[in-house]
Amino acid sequence: MEMEEDTNRAVILCPSTYVNDHVGFCGKIKKIPSDFVVTEINEFGQLVNEITIDDLSKSNETISEKSRFCQQDHKKLRLSLLKPCMDEVQEDGLASEYLMPSTGEIEDCKGNDLNEFHHDSAATLNSLLEESVCEQLNQFASHVKSALNSKAELAAISSEFSLGPVLDKRLRASLHGSIRQQYPFLVTVTKCGEIIVKANQDYKELCRLVSEEEACGFLKFLDAKLENSKFSFKPDGNKEHRTMVHHFISKKFGKLVETKSFSDSQQKVVITVRFREKSGFRKRVNADCREQQDIYTAFTLQKENLETLEAISYLSSKLGVLPSDFSYTGIKDKKAVTYQSMVVKKVSPQRLKELADTIEKKGVTVSNVRSANQPLRLGQLQGNRFDIIVRDLKHQSNDCSASLEKRVSEAIENIKRNGFINYYGPQRFGQGQSIQTDQIGLALLNKELVKAVQLFFTPEDADDPVNKAKKYFLQTEDPKGTLAMLPDYKIREKMLLRALNRYGINQEGCTRGWLSIPHSMRIFYIHAYCSKIWNEAAAYRIKIYGTRVVSGDLIFCEKSADSSLMTDKVHIVAPEEEIANKYTINQVILPMAGYSVQYPTHKLGEWYHERLAGDGLQTCTFRLPELQLNVPGCYRYLLKQPHNLSYHFLTEDKKEIGNGDSPLQDSEGSLSLSFWLDPSCYATVCLREIMKCDL
Repeated sequence: MEMEEDTNRAVILCPSTYVNDHVGFCGKIKKIPSDFVVTEINEFGQLVNEITIDDLSKSNETISEKSRFCQQDHKKLRLSLLKPCMDEVQEDGLASEYLMPSTGEIEDCKGNDLNEFHHDSAATLNSLLEESVCEQLNQFASHVKSALNSKAELAAISSEFSLGPVLDKRLRASLHGSIRQQYPFLVTVTKCGEIIVKANQDYKELCRLVSEEEACGFLKFLDAKLENSKFSFKPDGNKEHRTMVHHFISKKFGKLVETKSFSDSQQKVVITVRFREKSGFRKRVNADCREQQDIYTAFTLQKENLETLEAISYLSSKLGVLPSDFSYTGIKDKKAVTYQSMVVKKVSPQRLKELADTIEKKGVTVSNVRSANQPLRLGQLQGNRFDIIVRDLKHQSNDCSASLEKRVSEAIENIKRNGFINYYGPQRFGQGQSIQTDQIGLALLNKELVKAVQLFFTPEDADDPVNKAKKYFLQTEDPKGTLAMLPDYKIREKMLLRALNRYGINQEGCTRGWLSIPHSMRIFYIHAYCSKIWNEAAAYRIKIYGTRVVSGDLIFCEKSADSSLMTDKVHIVAPEEEIANKYTINQVILPMAGYSVQYPTHKLGEWYHERLAGDGLQTCTFRLPELQLNVPGCYRYLLKQPHNLSYHFLTEDKKEIGNGDSPLQDSEGSLSLSFWLDPSCYATVCLREIMKCDL
């Protein structure tokens, strides 16, 4: 198995098009990890490395309340900020808490109260699934509901939707319950660890006997399985009809429930359903309750010269838990000192504290260790603060018309005033790697799954065990032998290799291989490709239109902020709005390619279609059922601005130089920068706009 090298491939995935016209200057970053310090800012605006345990405990209580009762509002907030579909990699960092009403709450639930618990199941799904998957599930549910409400035969409603492999049993149980509570006309099954969602045929049959409202309520009651609970249908004076309802429930669910007719307070006959007495029922309920009481421990993770996922793999091996038991708000830089919030499941605070001394040898430190009520979610932060030292300052080539101090000052002032083009940074594509993630994403979109596997296992120049294993695989096509060579923390590689060993290195085997890794990782490669296209589109937009807002641009429409559909939030600038200068360039958004996005209606829209066609995607629907991937697309602001940007000069011994003292000469001294950015913005991209050079 040999790979052809693409010698014409551009190595810079962050275009050299800028929105500011200053000259800039040169310098070097990340010479040592401490030159690049990243500190997460939590959703309360606090730096996670500076707050006390008391502060964190109060914040945790507030988060718990907001998460239980207002998670739908969090989703609307994420939509209003136009966050990308998936800003960072997520290793199944999902919640396994299943919010259910108490027995007392569901007791005597009547047909006209059936929406009472809709919110809890919706909030739970939002915390368990990525936003894009929730949207796809909702679209599938709408399709099934329409089909069930039509006159179509039951056999015709045979489509199904896959959530992909879910390895954690308790997470699967939570997903099963939440989906059935949210969409009682659906059923869920597990096949080889994969959750499949399809139409509930019993729902349509029941709707022929009772109202849709009653059918939904009964199926929710049935799925909840709460001990001593009961469900009552609406009063029914037709004895023959009541008999039909009794017979249907007895035939379909007789082993689980029993039905009886009672006269209510107004002497109207009501069918009431109760669970049958079973010796194992109480034991099962108690076990479910224990599972819902998972231990969560929150902490601040400090790491140095280490990837977030690598740090998680190391911690999971030391603690004896799965990497998926860790949750976080985003991925941080590798070659840096970073501070971020993290939550681990099934580990007590005391146990984590006992491990602290051991893990420091790996460049990992944990602090602010305390109990928590739930996991973290991607994007659950206000942003990140960056404290950066740029070393070896010097002029751009052929620039000697002004001092370095002046070049730095004018650059900083321009960025404060105009911001920077909001490119995705090189980190998103695998900076410095021979094969970058966008190439794998393109191969997946073109359904070249064998090529995608080859790209995935393309080694770097380093002679470490991982690259030796990759070289061996490409040379021998021996998955089993490669498995033995890989370190344990290379979880994705091992999962893929096991599937290839079982099914073969062909189209079918590679399909099985890609399906074996988590959905969030498969979709990440697709998003990397779409991010590359977005970067190129942003550069093209600035080149042809500059910073004017023109007819055909896309704008975030705040008047539609209450809508849950992203398409309702996007407005196309009209010619009269361009003439009136109604909008500013800071409001312009660009789409990331997908099946449900609106493209600009000017030259940029044409560019998108031509660019995708150039990669063989002219007929791409961005739906890959064989990989259980759907890419609806999303939007991203064209420009962003740094917050609280400040700077000062340093000599090589780190003494601060005042702005009016000791003129800075070429290659003498360094520049210290401090600023914070919104989530999903890249500090290296902001620096490139400031300095006008590749870093």
